[in-house]
Amino acid sequence: MTPDEFRTNGYALIDWIAEYIEGVEQFPVASQVKPGDIRASLPAHPPAAAEPFSAMLKDLDELVMPGITHWQHPSFFAYFPGNSSYPAILGELATAGLGVQGMSWVTSPACTEVETLMIDWMQELLGLPAKFRSTSATGGGVIQGSASEATLTSILAARWRITDGAINVTGDTTKLVAYATSQAHSSIEKGLRLAGIGTAHLRIVPHDETFAMRPDDLARMVAADRAAGLTPFWVCATAGTTSSLAFDPVALIGAIAQRENLWLHVDAAMSGIAALAPEYRWVNDGLELADSYCTNPHKWMGVNFDCDLFYVADRGALLGALSILPEYLRSAAAESGAAIDYRDWQIPLGRRFRALKLWFTIRAGGAGDAIAMIRRHVELTQELASWVAVDDRFEIVAPHPLNLLCVRLVAGDSATDALIAAANDSGKALFTRTVLDGKVACRLSVGGRATEATHVRAAWDLLQSLASEG
Repeated sequence: MTPDEFRTNGYALIDWIAEYIEGVEQFPVASQVKPGDIRASLPAHPPAAAEPFSAMLKDLDELVMPGITHWQHPSFFAYFPGNSSYPAILGELATAGLGVQGMSWVTSPACTEVETLMIDWMQELLGLPAKFRSTSATGGGVIQGSASEATLTSILAARWRITDGAINVTGDTTKLVAYATSQAHSSIEKGLRLAGIGTAHLRIVPHDETFAMRPDDLARMVAADRAAGLTPFWVCATAGTTSSLAFDPVALIGAIAQRENLWLHVDAAMSGIAALAPEYRWVNDGLELADSYCTNPHKWMGVNFDCDLFYVADRGALLGALSILPEYLRSAAAESGAAIDYRDWQIPLGRRFRALKLWFTIRAGGAGDAIAMIRRHVELTQELASWVAVDDRFEIVAPHPLNLLCVRLVAGDSATDALIAAANDSGKALFTRTVLDGKVACRLSVGGRATEATHVRAAWDLLQSLASEG
């Protein structure tokens, strides 16, 4: 492809993206294909000669699009928001065009320094504790790919700290014990497996009627493990669980963590972004006691995936756990302490210039746009809850302080499962299922960039009409 062809085809692709985003409502929210359908529609073997770019765009429409579940659809109420925005897309394009490796400061100084600035801008915009700022004596932050990566990274840092670094030599994790509730994200268990802790040493702390961790039970379990000769080392508090948006009492958990020398990681993957709006800054309660924290602009802020903000109060433990320095990566800038090498703050060596899409988004007014969107979504969720409350066929099964409402049919689990399946099969909206204390529930996550009152009303009308048919 020549530079002139690149320009022509690039303009065509930008037009295609804009037309898709603006016309996404024409599609069923969820893909209607069966497993194997998309592959069967594609050539079995690679082309023998170059094909025109117009053919690729045609195949995007005719072959790929049937297999897309439309996360940008305003009637997407499933999982969690996965918003994008035009500035973020352009930032992603600039990242691809530059094609740099940001593993070390010397491999592209701007990649590191813009990222450090974005981490500090977000610390300021979210009202996070000053200890997480890069200019603090010990803390700082980094952009990870996902909250799952941030969780694993925090586990490794905690593992290093509790063993005074011996873990790097011995690899002995046989006595280490971690804590979380059953409502915590699945990445907790996965991270502990990867870190050699194992699920047998993950303690599931009981939760209360709001699905939040019981601190007294945490303290009791830590004491029991110490009495058994084990070493408690890490606890995860969730600020907005995936299943129900439950908020663990971070301040109370933090007090126990400090007393017991546990690393406290706070997972606020989606809900932490709510702190952009000052009235929802209560989501930060207790963070002054956290050792690490993460939240995702790629969920509720309009910065396309992947972009997780991961902060630590003690970067020394993180670097101790993850730093590897072969000769070919040495630099005077890093060894003098004048520069950050972010490869030591994450699992992989290589890293993309993710900060550009955050920089573009914030500078184009994205923080203000996100605040307005967050407020709209919370208001819509509360209005939706008021509609559910007056329909005696339904019940609300969890608190709903922000933008997630969990409902079920009073008729029971089978009826609720059938309702979710019928609604999703309609193509008019998409919801996800969860189970809360043994009861099936339908999650309505109100978080789409284009979601307005008409879409929420239509989703509720759909559920009501299907409930009547059932």
